[in-house]
Amino acid sequence: MWGILALAIILLFPNVTHAQSSRSSPPVSGRDVYVRACTTCHGVDGRGSERALVGFPVPVPDFTQCTFSTREPDPDWFAVVHDGGPTRAFDPMMPAYGEALTAEEIVAVVDYTRDFCDKRPAWPAGDLNLPRPLITEKAFPEDEAVVTITANAEGPGGGTAKFVFEKRLGPDGQWELILPFAMARSHAGTWSGGTGDLAVGYKHALVHDKRLGTIFSVAGEVVLPTGDENDGIGKGVGVFEPFISFGQILPGDSFVHFQGGFELPMEGDRARDAFWRTAIGKTFTQGQFGRAWSPMVEITAARELRTGRKAEWDITPLLQFTLSTRQHIMMAVGARMPLTDAGERPTRVMAYFLWDWFDGGLFEGW
Repeated sequence: MWGILALAIILLFPNVTHAQSSRSSPPVSGRDVYVRACTTCHGVDGRGSERALVGFPVPVPDFTQCTFSTREPDPDWFAVVHDGGPTRAFDPMMPAYGEALTAEEIVAVVDYTRDFCDKRPAWPAGDLNLPRPLITEKAFPEDEAVVTITANAEGPGGGTAKFVFEKRLGPDGQWELILPFAMARSHAGTWSGGTGDLAVGYKHALVHDKRLGTIFSVAGEVVLPTGDENDGIGKGVGVFEPFISFGQILPGDSFVHFQGGFELPMEGDRARDAFWRTAIGKTFTQGQFGRAWSPMVEITAARELRTGRKAEWDITPLLQFTLSTRQHIMMAVGARMPLTDAGERPTRVMAYFLWDWFDGGLFEGW
């Protein structure tokens, strides 16, 4: 009778017995996996073994350097451990452990490896480095070079090319240099162009929590009147732009960005503007560790802070995708379409080319 009762309990409540058996088995130790599989090359302290011991000339990374061990997302680390170095265009001396280690063991050893950075909590996790929209400023501090091209799809010809260079400062900071170029064609058919208003800026991540998937930053840019206002490629006055940026990871590899701020001219008789921008998207991965595709939609608005002025709203569908195997070279294409005053403001085609230069040279990692 007791045997029949026990069988009935197992059939009716299988999760109970499974939970009891799960509690009886100890959790996977990232340290044990690291000692067993990684110390020969990477050393007990994570600094890398000497070349005389490893027997090959390829430099071994130093996991204690926070600049290296914190900036990439967990899936990239998982990919390299699972499929070896070539899966991200690194040296084949990094072997594949996909058949020797379980997924749980790889996750554990990646987390343990990152802890060699003794100031890890101060550095925003690489998972919070969400795909970059075309217009909305993301919150994550980064080392990037980006060229963004915008061209009118209708009306008078014209367009801009904007070069952005970003350099990370410590765990939370980033400074940037923005240099725009513009070309415009008047209704009379004449062309004008040149260098626009140079801008320098600083961004600082105030809050970042990988567990919550949240990052929040404050930033400011100073726009210098280096462009020619008469030719329509400059404001003719210095401008200070303070803003906030927010990023949030959503379920199913989805994400959202938000940016809001002001344009404050440094001369009192010029109009002040407020702007707010939101981008929502989702990342799809080709195969298990292949190219990443991130379709997004941006909703942006700006309003002159004067009585009676209305906000100008735009919608920008876009697609960002990685080009290199290392995924440090990316591109995005989209179209910025006016939702208000569509008869007065043209649709603009936009694209950017992005190089995450910290991860490798422009011709490396393909």
